[in-house]
Amino acid sequence: MVGLKAVAVAVVAHAVWGMAKNLTPDLKRVLIGVVAIALALFVPGNFGQLAAIAVGIIAGLIWCRDLLTQDAEALSLRVSKRVGIGAMIVFVVLLAGLPFLAAFTANGWVGVTDAFYRAGALVFGGGHVVLPLLQGEPVIAEAVTQEQFLAGYGAAQAVPGPLFTFAAYLGFEMAAGSTAWLLAAVALVAVFVPVMLLLVAALPFWNAVRNNKLIRAAMAGANASVVGILTAALITPVITSGITGIAPLVIALSCFLLLIFAKLPAWAVVLIGAIAGLLVGMTEFGVAWT
Repeated sequence: MVGLKAVAVAVVAHAVWGMAKNLTPDLKRVLIGVVAIALALFVPGNFGQLAAIAVGIIAGLIWCRDLLTQDAEALSLRVSKRVGIGAMIVFVVLLAGLPFLAAFTANGWVGVTDAFYRAGALVFGGGHVVLPLLQGEPVIAEAVTQEQFLAGYGAAQAVPGPLFTFAAYLGFEMAAGSTAWLLAAVALVAVFVPVMLLLVAALPFWNAVRNNKLIRAAMAGANASVVGILTAALITPVITSGITGIAPLVIALSCFLLLIFAKLPAWAVVLIGAIAGLLVGMTEFGVAWT
């Protein structure tokens, strides 16, 4: 587990590095990211992350209108406006209604569905952003320890497909016995549904708004905030839980360098980190035994 937690540190740091280069290429967006870090760190739960995104959107509208000059490419996919509006209505109803349903029924299954749906609905900028959103959900935090969370996140890097599949691991860890598999499936579906609904809702209107300066400026600010949110997650809980000594620090730094300079695939880095953690554990066990 030491190795997997260290790998999680390296992977998240690598994601922050890549996103920062693309989404905060100038001083104005760097400042938006710094404000987002502060909000995400010091405002508890997902409220800080939502506040960071809201501030990013407002700052983007003020600062980023003249920064974006390249036109976005048109999409050839065709979805009717009626279908798009219907998908958006379903998205909003679920996002607003699930918390009330969970509170009214006090049903654990509804609570899990609500938590994973909300995390999937609020993701901006890339799959790695789901990490702080999931980590900030009380239902998940109460059922999964930080060690389990980070180890699973590290292992998820070796699994083909989008990072959202990490939700299945969390759902499995949140239950016991035969229900673990069912809860894993519920978590996986719940985290993907809002993304699919938003995609269908946006497609009919994308070509009409793709070059709107206000919308693009708002998204630029929101994406800069996302860099800050993920950086805050890297600081805590990723580094604070994953780096517990010299050995995890060396493993994390080595894996980060392998990702940056050797450009090894994530699954290879996970394997290397896991083996290194296993060797460290065997060494410590041997020292303790003697």
